[in-house]
Amino acid sequence: MSEQAPLVSIPEAPVPDHGTAEWFGGADGATLRAACFFPEREPRGSVIVSPGRSEPIEKYFEVVQDMLDRGFAVLVHDWRGQGLSARALPDRLKGHARGFKPFLSDFTALLDTFEDRLPKPWIALGHSMGGCLTTLALAQGERRFSACVLSAPMLGLNTGKRPARAARALAWTMARAGFAGDYALGDRGDPYTHSFATDALTHDQARYERYRAQLLAHPDIALGGTTWGWIDFAFSACAWLRRSPGVEAISIPVTIVGAGEDTRVKNADLKAIADRIPRGRYLEVEGAYHEVLIETEALRMPFWVAFDETVAAIAPISPTV
Repeated sequence: MSEQAPLVSIPEAPVPDHGTAEWFGGADGATLRAACFFPEREPRGSVIVSPGRSEPIEKYFEVVQDMLDRGFAVLVHDWRGQGLSARALPDRLKGHARGFKPFLSDFTALLDTFEDRLPKPWIALGHSMGGCLTTLALAQGERRFSACVLSAPMLGLNTGKRPARAARALAWTMARAGFAGDYALGDRGDPYTHSFATDALTHDQARYERYRAQLLAHPDIALGGTTWGWIDFAFSACAWLRRSPGVEAISIPVTIVGAGEDTRVKNADLKAIADRIPRGRYLEVEGAYHEVLIETEALRMPFWVAFDETVAAIAPISPTV
């Protein structure tokens, strides 16, 4: 039996009912955290939620409740290096990675650990980095899912005014020249000094402040800026997907929801991946910032409409509900 793990509960964001967190072992023995939640009625199936970079389980409590209200069991997890899962470096605030293979091994371990408890069909839901890693898992042969819905997945990095090729070359060089664990461009990305006015990831100040209150209540779940190692991982993961025929072998329905005003990922790359998936589709939420799932209610709604459309035939609502 796995050991129970804590969940951070604050008045603005209480832990959803009928759920617990626990520790489980990653592929290399790393201690990782995940949480399961179950609806009061017989589940329609299960949704496995994979957060984006820096995001702990707690940030997804509202999404968990959205899924419970739809009749799904929910599994949400902390990727290695964030939340309360094992961190890669002594400085807990450094967002670091050593390629994408450890993440994918952890994802397999997660599914193996909880498989017997999660009723089928399974729906994958991933945001940003979590969407990229979910796509990688599907393209590399993970076949336990029946559908997938992604929110602004990291399938192509927005490098701003820097040419993408030059930015990738710089990250590759720095990661192999002894600077992999250093903050990229010296940006510590202190999570406690950000403000809503400069955040530019959501238009919804109440949801933004709620997450900030969670970080202040339990600083151990916070994460700062990225290292050169993480930047190199991100470029490598996107490049692998661009060239891999595994993308065309994904046989399940995949809906990719882009944010119209995204400054973190390139929507053209999201659409390009969706076009290569036989049952893929791309839609864009006009006016939304990157964090679609914590946007204003009006900007969140198109995502949930797309989600419901994607899973309707796979996990039909019981006529008794």
